[in-house]
Amino acid sequence: MLGRPPRGAYRVALRRHDRSPVVLANAPFLDDGTPMPTRFWLCDPEVVRDVSVLESDGGVKRAERAVGPEAIAETHRRAAAERDGLISGSNGHPRPHGGVGGTRRGVKCLHAHFAHYLVGGPDAVGEWVAHQLARRGRSYDPAARGILSR
Repeated sequence: MLGRPPRGAYRVALRRHDRSPVVLANAPFLDDGTPMPTRFWLCDPEVVRDVSVLESDGGVKRAERAVGPEAIAETHRRAAAERDGLISGSNGHPRPHGGVGGTRRGVKCLHAHFAHYLVGGPDAVGEWVAHQLARRGRSYDPAARGILSR
């Protein structure tokens, strides 16, 4: 899907019922020790396209206004804690920082937030994305039978 070999370890965290990957879970570090800030990567072409349309329509700014800074900050804190819980000891390299997509404040990428939400992460922005997509007739509810599976 990348057009090149991956630079770090990952696993498929969420699949469609046909078993095609929807979300990848990246290791906190690439193979060379570089921090990997994006823990969950949205990779399903259809879902990526739908979120891209939302993002290009001003979705990042709209999400920040609708969700609010406190809920966004809490989302980042929880995502950072989940990622940091995967790191044992020091590998001699800088540690990943920030929350969803490596962001410390605000919203950088709706794709990363939606991926986090789809795998069950408490993500207020990802939930906002789900509602916006549903309003556009594009529902990707991880709890709905026939849409996605773990």
